[in-house]
Amino acid sequence: MSGKRVTRLTPEQRKEQLVGIGLEMLAERSLDELSTDEVARRAGISRGLLFHYFDSKRDFFRAVVRAACDRFTAATAPDPALDPVPWMREFIAGFVSYVMTHRQVYLALVRGAAGSHPAVTDILDETRETLARRVCEGRRRLGMPPAPRLEPATRAWMAFVEEAVLSWPTGEAGAGGKAAHDSRDELCAFVESSFVRFLDMLDRPAALAPR
Repeated sequence: MSGKRVTRLTPEQRKEQLVGIGLEMLAERSLDELSTDEVARRAGISRGLLFHYFDSKRDFFRAVVRAACDRFTAATAPDPALDPVPWMREFIAGFVSYVMTHRQVYLALVRGAAGSHPAVTDILDETRETLARRVCEGRRRLGMPPAPRLEPATRAWMAFVEEAVLSWPTGEAGAGGKAAHDSRDELCAFVESSFVRFLDMLDRPAALAPR
């Protein structure tokens, strides 16, 4: 008798496979629409077996969101050996490129999961904190002194950049994807310009508007 030999996955390999399927599905739909039944079906296992590897649906969701956030923070991590300006530009380019390439996943995280899934809020907050620390690190690398309003201002700037990147026209992928490439370069330049203005603003004393 002949037959196809089935490769048995280790528990860690199976968990990686299931999380990977979850990430693929997150690129197609919101976290609310992520079905553990479909994940199990795509993996060729029963739904009950899926919960052998994850304690609950909440636990599985957290694993998927954690993996997505880890990929995002890795993609936006600049080379520490770079000089200050190239370091800043690599951080910005990584941010822009990731969101433009994985737009649906990013939308599912920052607009979907954050609002409807409090179980993953802490993971998203940690990710934003990592990005905020990189903004502060960019200021330090540029030789600028600490600013009293740095933390709240950084959060406000990150929210501005988040919206700009999600709303920016992506362009049509024409010959060689030139339009999309140009759109990405323009967006990087826009974000860099806003970053420079943001740093400059922090060094100016706050002034109340005249009444």
